[in-house]
Amino acid sequence: MAERSFAKEVEDLRIGEGEVFRGEGILAVTKALLQSGVSYVGGYQGAPISHLMDVLADAQEILGELKVHFEASASEAAAAAMLAASVNYPLRGAVTWKSTVGTNVASDALASVASSGVTGGALVIIGEDYGEGSSIMQERSHAFAMKSQMWLLDPRPNLTSIVDMVEKGFELSEASNTPVMLELRIRACHVYGSFVAKDNVTPSFTLRDAMENPVRDYDRVVLPPSNFVHEVEKIEHRWPAAIDFIRKHRLNEFFGGATGEVGIIVQGGLYNTLIRALELAGLSDAFGETELPIYCLNVAYPLIDDEVKGFCLDKKAVLIVEEGQPEYIEQALNTILRNGDIQTKVIGKQVLPRAGEYTSQVILSGLQKFLGKFAPQAATENNKTGATAPSPESIKTITETVPQRPAGFCTGCPERPVFSAMKLVQKDIGKFHVSCDIGCHLFSILPPFDIGNTTMGYGLGWSGASAFNAESSVRTVSIMGDGGFWHNGLTSGVGNAVFNRNDNVLVIVDNGYSAATGGQDILSSRADNKTKATNNPIARAVRGMGVTWLKEVNTYDVGAMMKALKSAMTTATTGPKVIIAQSECMLNRERREKPLRNKAIRDGKRVVRARFGVDPDTCTGDHACIRISGCPSLTLKENPDPLKSDPVAYVDNDCVGCGVCGENAHAAVLCPSFYRAALIYNPSFLDKLLAGFRGAVISFFQRWGDAKRARYSFGAQQ
Repeated sequence: MAERSFAKEVEDLRIGEGEVFRGEGILAVTKALLQSGVSYVGGYQGAPISHLMDVLADAQEILGELKVHFEASASEAAAAAMLAASVNYPLRGAVTWKSTVGTNVASDALASVASSGVTGGALVIIGEDYGEGSSIMQERSHAFAMKSQMWLLDPRPNLTSIVDMVEKGFELSEASNTPVMLELRIRACHVYGSFVAKDNVTPSFTLRDAMENPVRDYDRVVLPPSNFVHEVEKIEHRWPAAIDFIRKHRLNEFFGGATGEVGIIVQGGLYNTLIRALELAGLSDAFGETELPIYCLNVAYPLIDDEVKGFCLDKKAVLIVEEGQPEYIEQALNTILRNGDIQTKVIGKQVLPRAGEYTSQVILSGLQKFLGKFAPQAATENNKTGATAPSPESIKTITETVPQRPAGFCTGCPERPVFSAMKLVQKDIGKFHVSCDIGCHLFSILPPFDIGNTTMGYGLGWSGASAFNAESSVRTVSIMGDGGFWHNGLTSGVGNAVFNRNDNVLVIVDNGYSAATGGQDILSSRADNKTKATNNPIARAVRGMGVTWLKEVNTYDVGAMMKALKSAMTTATTGPKVIIAQSECMLNRERREKPLRNKAIRDGKRVVRARFGVDPDTCTGDHACIRISGCPSLTLKENPDPLKSDPVAYVDNDCVGCGVCGENAHAAVLCPSFYRAALIYNPSFLDKLLAGFRGAVISFFQRWGDAKRARYSFGAQQ
């Protein structure tokens, strides 16, 4: 069950020549793949490209009709290795993942396919996850493209340009026998628009044709002496062929004025943001009409020397808008111009920040500095609207206007009680080192848990603590999600620990999905999947690797979780110890159950929902329950007792009835203020009868209590 279904939208992938396709960027990419005659597609989900994998999964019927093989790969490395099919055969293939972490994982296979070269077009679609909305270390894909001599496309964020670059990417790959990378930032992935479609194409040479007519070419195998020849091929054949193709097909674009003493060179993916900055400065309209010359690099690597020289020849200075660092393009531009004895100044990081996302305001600030120094009159003469940019002092910072909202666990998340139990265990036995992993559970590093020392990569939680395999009075704890376990953790974590006789503890959070990437099914998912093999228990795989100390615990049972953790940390048994903390991802559970529950209620069926609350008369107001849980539904409200000033805990209407708040209160021996109620929709006659009886009994005792208090009060007055 993915984050959202594209079952309805994928039907538009069938439209043909001349029809207008409307939709999201990732849908346009999928349509472009089908129009290009792709034979196989693989990949691994991860923002901002997860939805592309979800679209492909929902479109498997259409892919099958076109003889396109699709795989949800076990990792980015597995996806990259699929491109081996294009080395010997005229098969077009595409793979996709989140960069740069995904590219790092895939680097071994990518480097090999870039060395051997390809016969059929090979396209690597990467979600360039850079900027303030990113969840990873801040690096760029540009360096890998240069390192392995793979061409890097960076299309303007509109559907026509994206589709054109996908199609041209395959052609460029075949013309230069080189895999091509196409990077899509988050805005490009989710931009909405339209383009004129073409017919889908069934490959003329199919996967079956290749399998039944195998080709072996020793020169394509990355092994001496062939690998030395590959390096020469890159320089003498592939690079010139790529340059010729890019120049001939005009993949880079020129906008604005034909001449001018200053100009702007911009990465294709930043073009829309640049136009917005120019609009704010009054130098362009919303449609990009401007007098300033713009050279748009839809191909970020390699650069075309003749185009660069031609654009810069009559200019005093050019502004290069290149997001991130190092400034690869800026350095290359300087080299091209100086080698051509062209003295145009290249201004980039002098006026734009070296690091961080280039929003329109950031570009606007750099643009103002650039024009103020090199063309102060241009800003006035070319101002189309008479507008002036707001001064930085007049714009409040986001921290002044928007309260901080750090990422956190969802309401009812089954991973929250794991860390509640861990905090309680630390209270009993002392603090210990916690090695984190990539996934939802990484939110444990934030308040209220503040648990976690390091994170090294997806599935590397246990490997991140492998150096601490020494004699000590305290063991370390490592965390790993089920998605990370199947991605890399089984071998790099569990296998490594067994082989090296690690004496520490691993907690595998098994919530049934690759939850952090959108809720996709994995090997251990409990759901039945028509096209995938699920229901493969993690415990069986762990035991198969040689682990003997293993416990499986329901995460919502905080007491049991505490007992398992304390046992693992204190047992005299040596060797690796694994706790599998199991409960279904609440977000996916709600996605599945809520529509069914609502339909049942509308149909008049009896439905019972658990709901938790806090008795304000019992609550002491110390808020320990909040500090140990952090559930978004557990908040504060004014104390109804006029003699108490502290606000009381309160469970709002977001509660999903997981019961962790009460479990925490019980396990930590807090005040008994939590209660569980059953909400009954469309109650039966018996429900109403029981409710009436209970109400009468409660009313009787309330009246009796009131009367008793009245007698005592009267006696005291006497």
